[in-house]
Amino acid sequence: MTDLSIGDLAARFGLATHVLRHWEDMGLLAPRRDHGGRRRYTPQDTETVALIVVAKRVGLSLDEIRALSTATGDRESRRRLLRAHQDRLEQQIAWAQAAMATIGHAADCTSEDLRECPNFRALLARAVPEP
Repeated sequence: MTDLSIGDLAARFGLATHVLRHWEDMGLLAPRRDHGGRRRYTPQDTETVALIVVAKRVGLSLDEIRALSTATGDRESRRRLLRAHQDRLEQQIAWAQAAMATIGHAADCTSEDLRECPNFRALLARAVPEP
């Protein structure tokens, strides 16, 4: 595989070129420059972009991705960061499951006014904070 230009690499991943420049500014990418000063991306850079894309897809922030990339060889730091993210994902999943149950009940409710439905009223009562 030959080196890629910024446009070719961005197109390969469906990204705008400014995204790759931003990742470079953050220290996530370090492409080499050709004699004309243009960025050239190696297969290793392509793999790094794939890693960033996957990490973003699972919900990691760019700062977290940078922390992971600088913690190379520090398994404990990596484990702590990823476990914290895993805990946040579990909370989001629990919230999403509760939201799905609420929406499902509201969609199937036979009451004319949803606020008259006993099950929905109980849900609303649980959502009101205690004084």
